[in-house]
Amino acid sequence: MPRSNRPRRPASGKGGRARPETAPELDLERARAGIARHESAPDGDWMVRTMTARNAEKQYICPGCSTAILPGIAHLVVWSDDHLFGEAAGLAERRHWHTNCWASRTYRYR
Repeated sequence: MPRSNRPRRPASGKGGRARPETAPELDLERARAGIARHESAPDGDWMVRTMTARNAEKQYICPGCSTAILPGIAHLVVWSDDHLFGEAAGLAERRHWHTNCWASRTYRYR
């Protein structure tokens, strides 16, 4: 007997047509923003997270250039990964940096 080309009925047993489920649109910018990356440098180990322009809602002072990071400007949130008093203390002392200021900072050798 030949196979039928008719679509199968939905498993729910209802006679109506099954509606195709649409997947929610993936926002890559939002997905990448929440992930912190680890950076090692001569001045220590750092956790660095990107703050997108859409998520930047407050004004901060950049420790690299001492100028304001205005709301709506993409920047970096940086905290120490090897803080003397532990991870929680490093996170409590996090700072907001301009991306270029963080990339071009000078390392202080002791």
